Amino acid sequence: MLVGVAGLGKMGAAIAHRLIETGNQVIVWNRSAERSLPLVAAGAAAVTSPAELASAVEIIITSLSDAAAIEGVYGGPSGLLAGDVEGELFIEMSTVRPGVETALAERVRAKGAAFVECPVGGSTGPARQGKLIGLVGAEPADAVRAKPLLDQLCRRIEHCGAVGNGSVMKLAINLPLLVYWQALGEALALCRPLGIDPARLIDLFSDSSGGPNVLKSRGRALVRMLGGEDVGAVSFRLDDGAKDLRIMLAEGAAHGVGMPAVAGALAGFEEASGLGLGGGEVCGLSVYWPTRKPAG
Repeated sequence: MLVGVAGLGKMGAAIAHRLIETGNQVIVWNRSAERSLPLVAAGAAAVTSPAELASAVEIIITSLSDAAAIEGVYGGPSGLLAGDVEGELFIEMSTVRPGVETALAERVRAKGAAFVECPVGGSTGPARQGKLIGLVGAEPADAVRAKPLLDQLCRRIEHCGAVGNGSVMKLAINLPLLVYWQALGEALALCRPLGIDPARLIDLFSDSSGGPNVLKSRGRALVRMLGGEDVGAVSFRLDDGAKDLRIMLAEGAAHGVGMPAVAGALAGFEEASGLGLGGGEVCGLSVYWPTRKPAG
C-alpha cells in the first residue's frame, strides 16, 4: 500500500517504521523535518507540507500530540484538507477528547473523504511489532476499508461504534494503568522500611492479585530504574500520561462523572513533572514516590 504518515513523534515514527517493514510504500511529514531523516534512511520518502502529503497518497495516518496539533496539521492553506482529498481515507490515531474527533470527522467527510479514528493501546515497542490494540470509531464501511492496514499494526482491532467512541474507550483503558503507576509508587513507599531488594519486591507484586499485565512487560525496566540505572529510550513519557489524565478529568466533568482516583493520580504526575521527571518513562512515577521526601 501507499501510505502517508503525518506526525513523527515516538508513536508516529514507530508506526511508520512498522509500515515500512511490512512492505508498504510510506511517505512521511513532520513539522520538524529532522525527525523524518531516520525514516528516509529506512526507505520512506518525505514531503514538506501536510497538503503535499495528502496529494501524494490515498491513505493518511495522523498521530499527533493534542487538539491544537490536529488543527494545525489538518487546517490552514498547507493542511491536509487544503486540497482535493475526495475518496481518500484518513486514520486518526491521536489521544484526544472524543469531541475533537467527531468535529474533525465532519470536516473530512465534507471534503468527500472517509474518516476512521483509531487511538491505540500499547507503546512504541508493540507498535514496531504490530501488537497494538486498535480502538476504532467509524462508519462500518470505513472500518472495513481501514482494516487491512490496521491489521499490520494491531493484534486486536475493536470497533467501538461511531467516531468518538474509540476515544472514549482509549481513555477508559488508559485510566486504570495511569492510576496504577501512582498506586504502585505509594505501595513501594510503604515497603521502603522493609529493605527488600527491588527485584524481589516487583516479582512479588507481579505474582500477586495486585500485579497487572504491565508488570510483566515493564517490571524488569522498573527494577533497573529502582536501582538507579538508565533504561534507554523512553516509550511513553510521564508528561504524556499527565496529559491523558487531564483529558479524562475534562471528559468526566462533561458527563457528570466524578473521578477522584484520576484527580489524585494527576496530582502525583504533576508533582513529579514539576521536579523534572516529565520527559522520562511514565513508570518513573512509581520510582519517584518511594524516594520522595515526606511533606514537612
